[in-house]
Amino acid sequence: MKNKKINPPQLIMAVYMLVLLIVTVMIDMNLADIINDALIKWAMNGVIVLSLIPMINVGAGRNFGMAVGLSAGLLGMVFAVNLRFTSWTGFFSSIAAGSLIAAVLGFFYAKILNQLKMNEEIVGTFVGYSFIPIMNIFYTFVPVTNRQMLYPIGGQGLRPKVNLDIYFGQVLDNLWQIKIGKLVIPLGLLLFLWGTGILLWAFSKTRTGMVFSAIAENERFVQISGISVNKYRTIGIVMSTVLAAFGVVVYSQSYGILHLYDGPFMMSFPAVSAIVIGGAGKKKATVVNALAGTFLYQTTYLLSIPVANALLIPEMAEILRTIVTSGIILYAFIFERKDKRHEVREK
Repeated sequence: MKNKKINPPQLIMAVYMLVLLIVTVMIDMNLADIINDALIKWAMNGVIVLSLIPMINVGAGRNFGMAVGLSAGLLGMVFAVNLRFTSWTGFFSSIAAGSLIAAVLGFFYAKILNQLKMNEEIVGTFVGYSFIPIMNIFYTFVPVTNRQMLYPIGGQGLRPKVNLDIYFGQVLDNLWQIKIGKLVIPLGLLLFLWGTGILLWAFSKTRTGMVFSAIAENERFVQISGISVNKYRTIGIVMSTVLAAFGVVVYSQSYGILHLYDGPFMMSFPAVSAIVIGGAGKKKATVVNALAGTFLYQTTYLLSIPVANALLIPEMAEILRTIVTSGIILYAFIFERKDKRHEVREK
């Protein structure tokens, strides 16, 4: 039995987060506010990171084309806001409409990836980057009747940002809040995240979930066994796309703003970085990987902002985040290549 290796990105980020936490305490930052923001950041980004799990486990790579699912979720919210749905009606309508659109788009996305196996991550990146400009054109001409969503001059084309406060902004954040002094725990938001994680964990124990793992481990063997590999890959890719649509609705309601146009442009890279930090491999990811990685990544970024403001310059926070995000993804690719070379030598 092989000993489980310590995940270097996880260790590096944990140490880095600890150092930042110590520095924030030294510069007299309010610890309760930091914990409040860390819990919200964890939960609002967590579902997006969880959406990577089915696609990774079915051997279709990390979903760099996540923008397809995110755009579907944004369209679901456009539908709900246009009809002026508020509170839980608006939230669940957004999820329902976004999921339906994501299922259709995910099916065609799966068709593309199934035709170009072994290059899913490169193809997915190009699909995501090309899909966003297409959606930008759509946002410019989409026929909506809610004037609050339209540009004030001309009355055509959606605004880049639409305020959700009067619709369903922070409905999850405000559900079942637990207040302990200055500490506010968004229990409803956290339960939604944990509930999604539990459902994904339960799915991994089903026959379909186990077939996913088998395909990622040895696709040729599964094919010989008479199982349709493309069918299960399609299921996994559609699941990831639908969960990404779920995730962006949760993210947007917590953020309080519906961010259209280039909003999802760079959301896939932080999500992939988070799950890699959590210990996920190219063909194996767990709920624990996603949740742990999201907490480490988002909390580190959250802490870097006040530290950069106090000790450096405010712009350094975003620069540090970009360096960390790109560096973690680069490390993941290098580490995978080393593992493959090691496996070849062993054989």
